[in-house]
Amino acid sequence: MSQPRKLYLCLYWHMHQPDYRDFMSGEFVLPWTYLHAMKDYTDMAYHFEKNPDAKGCFNFVPVLLDQLEDYVLQFKSGNMRDPLLALLKLPDHNTVTPEQRKLILDSCFRCNHATMLTPFPHFNRLFNIYRTLQHENEDVFAYLSGQYLADLLVWYHLSWIGESIRRTSELVARLMAKGYDYTPQERYALFDLIGEIMTGLIGRYRKLVENGQIEISTTPHYHPILPLLLDFNSAREAASDMPLPESTRYPGGLTRSKRHIESAISSHRERFGQAPKGVWPAEGGVSQAALMLLAKQGFQWGATGEGVLANSLRHAYGDQALSPDKYHLYKPYRVSDGQNALTMFFRDDRLSDKIGFEYSKWYGRDAVNDFVHELEQILHRHPEGSSPVVSIILDGENAWEYYPYNGYYFLSELYDAVAAHTDIEMATFSEITQMVTPAASQGTATAMMHVPEIVSENLPGVVAGSWVYGTFSTWIGDPAKNRAWDLLCEAKQSFDRVMADGLLNEEEKHAAEQQLADCEGSDWFWWFGDYNPSHSVASFDLLFRRNLSNLYRLLKLPIPAALGKVISAGGGNAEAGGTMRRGQE
Repeated sequence: MSQPRKLYLCLYWHMHQPDYRDFMSGEFVLPWTYLHAMKDYTDMAYHFEKNPDAKGCFNFVPVLLDQLEDYVLQFKSGNMRDPLLALLKLPDHNTVTPEQRKLILDSCFRCNHATMLTPFPHFNRLFNIYRTLQHENEDVFAYLSGQYLADLLVWYHLSWIGESIRRTSELVARLMAKGYDYTPQERYALFDLIGEIMTGLIGRYRKLVENGQIEISTTPHYHPILPLLLDFNSAREAASDMPLPESTRYPGGLTRSKRHIESAISSHRERFGQAPKGVWPAEGGVSQAALMLLAKQGFQWGATGEGVLANSLRHAYGDQALSPDKYHLYKPYRVSDGQNALTMFFRDDRLSDKIGFEYSKWYGRDAVNDFVHELEQILHRHPEGSSPVVSIILDGENAWEYYPYNGYYFLSELYDAVAAHTDIEMATFSEITQMVTPAASQGTATAMMHVPEIVSENLPGVVAGSWVYGTFSTWIGDPAKNRAWDLLCEAKQSFDRVMADGLLNEEEKHAAEQQLADCEGSDWFWWFGDYNPSHSVASFDLLFRRNLSNLYRLLKLPIPAALGKVISAGGGNAEAGGTMRRGQE
């Protein structure tokens, strides 16, 4: 008697923030790491803790974990190097400097107003006061009292508190009910709560791994796009007319790529007790060379975007390889060079983007019903004798501020519905790799037992690209992006010369290498371009040039004049504020 087929659902949440620290001062220049920690990272753990039948994968980028642990040390020592957190605990806000006042006012209204400001009357009132003054001379802000600034800091942090904390913390409930005129003691208590959230966070995910509910994968340490470090020309595999930087290559890209990979494996082993089995290459950026480099380091599986699979199948077999019902998408693929191999999973762009961009506008239960119906239809259309694997891969932090209640109802009901569904099984990617039957082995013992198989195919080669559109156009090709690459290449050449000269001691070499690694991350290039909003572009443009300037300082070299000039001004109105992209245009 044959067993009923199942659809295997792999939910994969990518957790990442670039390094917001100034390596010279140790100060956090932007607050997004701790804000997402107290809102999104804590809520995402909570939903798995609440539903022990739920399963899934998380990807934690090592540079994010570095920052989370840095915050824990700050709370333990009392030496806060994040200026907003330090201001939250300032005893008297009547003593703030003009620069501190500007920081508070520039920072504390930066959230999605529809879900994180407007629903709170007291926070909204503070914004209305600010809005009344903002068209006047900037000096008029001096009229705002210390109590206004203190209350604004409290409400900003209350709005970024995770919904799971909001529903369980007596302190948060009391502060929200009071609404205004917060005392120093109340601000200190909120500060301590944030410290508790941060301190327990990584341990919560470690426990979920130990319970067998989740798998955690990694990314090369500072989130560099490996194919571009290895070869700028890889960008032309999916876009033959892509303009490239003036620099013909990134100097020493292979060595730098290995360094990021090895450091990530070491980081993962230290934090989670074992080497990672899976990898999300930064931005899903893959090429044949990059994947084989990862396979040589012991990774068993990886994941990327649907566009990469389509380009690769089309290149190998022609358009006929792309089935209208996407049968080709719902299976793992083996990528090999004859000696090393990885099992690769590919993102369902349409369903992933529904979670990322569409369901936030729906009533939660309707969104869940629609998602489950979509999965049922995939199973219904899938050929007999094999079970589909659906990979839902998206940002695990930025989507939820566009949902009411930080996605609380959507995620709760999603996990409940899928975990209880008789025809859907939630699984991790490592579990799927253990169940895979190669296509050449179909009809053997497994099939004879009438158990529907998870069939994998061999992919002859990978056309280089990313999860966004299947190309690297989000990170290279634009004049501003290419200019940033040229500045980085020039800095790397200076780095190589200084290292060869042997003029730095070991501590100085380590500091310079760490700063270089930070500059190699993908996020700086993501933000350059006229389609992104000006305020975000300005922040990342300044931080990138600041990082490169610090690298020259650490190398004891003069800072090039070019680093004093803005690379990109932005000015667009990208969807979701530019923090997320859809997989397809």
